[in-house]
Amino acid sequence: MYQLHYFPGNASLMPHMLLRELGVPFELALIDRAKEGHKSAEYLRMNPTGRIPLLLHDGKPIYETAAISLYLADNHPAAGLAPGVSDADRGDYLKWMVLFTNAFQSQFRAWFYANEFVDNPAYVESVKAATAARVTASFSHVAGHLASNQWLLGGKFSAADLYLFMFIRWGRVLPNPPKNNDVLRRYAEAVAARPAVRKAFEVEGLAAPYF
Repeated sequence: MYQLHYFPGNASLMPHMLLRELGVPFELALIDRAKEGHKSAEYLRMNPTGRIPLLLHDGKPIYETAAISLYLADNHPAAGLAPGVSDADRGDYLKWMVLFTNAFQSQFRAWFYANEFVDNPAYVESVKAATAARVTASFSHVAGHLASNQWLLGGKFSAADLYLFMFIRWGRVLPNPPKNNDVLRRYAEAVAARPAVRKAFEVEGLAAPYF
């Protein structure tokens, strides 16, 4: 049995959507960030990074969003959300998953928690401006690929599409949000229409606009 420790709209949204796409049994365990539940002794015993999400699989802890997502998709190959090791698309799939971890997730952390990246508060806005520029450039790169592809792997929907969709959602806070790009907006609309994604948003209490 899987148990996903989550907080609404957090990075846990990715594995939450993925679990619903996979159609496997799982439980949700809310970690209340407002009460610093992610810093409790109990949570830190399972995830010493003190970050969300955390996945327990038969009691074994797995953390880091990309690692959880890769693990889940590979554990359920019949769902077709991750190319197999010998699949010609495997390299592209891994490329996107790792790119999103570095070009988006780590960069959004610098945006949302810019104060952690400086020793002088006067530089916070400078960090956010530079970060927004880098993230916007990354979105442009992805949009160029999607201009001629339905999904990241061409005509095949994968876990990587869920990962990108989460970042498009996060990008609504940027000075130039990705929804301003016609390609990314249409793509996000298509992902948001999937029943598993809609259910995840409903359960987490995430209201429109979704991105």
